[in-house]
Amino acid sequence: MEDVFVHSLALCESEKVGSGTRIWAFAHVMKGARIGRRCNIGGGSFVESKAIVGDDCTIKNGVQVWEGVRLGNNVFVGPNATFTNDLRPRAGRDSEPFEPIATKVEDGVTVGANATIVCGVRLGANAFVAAGAVVTRDVPAHALVVGSPARNRGWVCRCGASLPENLACECGRRYRLMDGESGLSPEE
Repeated sequence: MEDVFVHSLALCESEKVGSGTRIWAFAHVMKGARIGRRCNIGGGSFVESKAIVGDDCTIKNGVQVWEGVRLGNNVFVGPNATFTNDLRPRAGRDSEPFEPIATKVEDGVTVGANATIVCGVRLGANAFVAAGAVVTRDVPAHALVVGSPARNRGWVCRCGASLPENLACECGRRYRLMDGESGLSPEE
């Protein structure tokens, strides 16, 4: 693992960690997890075997990324956010094979502090999940979702700013509404 920083109090068992990545104290990255380049894995975080983290991701302290979760590039996951991978968890299922339920987080997504992402959902590109939200269904691209269960309360630009009704951001980007399931797309 060339050019990877692993704090002396972190445990990184994976050999699939991209260059420029930093793994801080008390984080645990299991064997078989894939971490992209230039990522920052905060203290006390846990990345399970077969979880995938794209390039340029920030995973703040206390985050859990379980098997079956796939984070795209440029994803920010706030402190103590968590993902799940089982809709019907039970103790003592040793005789049954466990099949995690996949969760896909597309490029540019922000997941706020203490948010919970229930397995089986897709977070569309550049979506913004507010702090403390509980996501139980798919989130369209560029949607701002809040609450428990999370509901769409507006739209956000790729830069992270809330969009006004005309979907023109102060940064100069403009968007158009696709259908409600797909969210926004940039205007050409």
